[in-house]
Amino acid sequence: MHVLVVHNRYSSAQPSGENRVVDQEVALLRAAGHRAEVFERRSDDIAGRSLVGKAAVPLLVPWNPAVRKELAARLRTSRPDVVHVHNVFPLLSPAVLAACADVGVPVVATLHNYTQVCSPGTLHRDGRSCTDCVGSRASLPAVRHGCYRNSRLATVPLAVSLTVNRRRWWSGVERFFCISEAQRDLLVRSGMPPERLTLKHNFVPDPGACRTGAGEQLLFLGRLAEAKGVRLLMAAWDEIAAGGGVGVPLVLAGAGPLEREVTAWAAGRDDVRYVGLLDPAQVRQAVARSVAVVAPSMAPETFGLVVAEAMAAGVPAVAAGHGAFVELLEDGVTGLLHQPGEPASLASCMRRIAAEPDRNQEMGQAARRSYEQRFSPAVGLERLVDEYRTAIAGRSALARGGDTRANRGDGDSR
Repeated sequence: MHVLVVHNRYSSAQPSGENRVVDQEVALLRAAGHRAEVFERRSDDIAGRSLVGKAAVPLLVPWNPAVRKELAARLRTSRPDVVHVHNVFPLLSPAVLAACADVGVPVVATLHNYTQVCSPGTLHRDGRSCTDCVGSRASLPAVRHGCYRNSRLATVPLAVSLTVNRRRWWSGVERFFCISEAQRDLLVRSGMPPERLTLKHNFVPDPGACRTGAGEQLLFLGRLAEAKGVRLLMAAWDEIAAGGGVGVPLVLAGAGPLEREVTAWAAGRDDVRYVGLLDPAQVRQAVARSVAVVAPSMAPETFGLVVAEAMAAGVPAVAAGHGAFVELLEDGVTGLLHQPGEPASLASCMRRIAAEPDRNQEMGQAARRSYEQRFSPAVGLERLVDEYRTAIAGRSALARGGDTRANRGDGDSR
């Protein structure tokens, strides 16, 4: 099978589970003998643009005509069986869908977040969950609240793109891959066509070795941001420390807007270590040394890659009891779920998971079994290729019936 993967890579200055998923899927397809090529832009390249070029970036978010032309030429030359779209923000734009329609190539898209219904894609605002824009035809609440980077001006291009390109997305993509049932349910309620929303969990490469022993730390691994529950974790850990601790330190790995706050909080403490960004090998080592991985997200996660990675290493997780975590973890069997946003509940779960080593070992073993059955590369490859074939067959059937859906009704001649 010949697949062209379309992705705008996130900044390398911050950890991106989405970048990892894209790279791992491409490698998986190639290892299985498929021809997987990549059409990409890199957000890192924005820094090298002229002042005028940087100023023009927001204008490209809703529509980048140069990308449409370039991708269409690439498609006419290479003729892939299917195009797999991941992220198009900020440099690619939904113009990639028009390029595929121009050439008549079927499109599938992985929905890594909630950008189909929420301008920043997080369903999180001011420290709480927010669905004000879900089901709305225009993202005016997002602009009013400055949901992207706390800026109304920065939010406008995202809100405009979501509003004017909604119909193009919903008509131009054969299959949307939802990475959890929780995500799919919300998108169906928002009005997206349910027949095109299919569940396809992310897969996680086998780390090659599972945890041995009881572990030596509790680990937070991810973006240092409010939505990831970093401040909640700090508050819960202070409560634990005031009660005498749990016998192992808390290790935080990652980068993000709260880095200075985390660094200052961890300074001079024996029970906390901030280790910054880790490379993939260091991540695997850190996970395998952990009593548990902690994922206290304030926003409902669409998947939660770090939890699946812990399961692959035979390590249980402590995670917020909402979003995809409720699907990934069986409470009390493969990990523990705490009440979202409640530091006392998070503290209680971290105490429990560290205080019962035998039970912890059992949960780790159960987590590994669940990983093998649901999130392994073999399972991921089978599901991915099946969905590609479904999309190709669907487009072929429509072509035989003379359907011109992808080019009709959007009133756009760009």
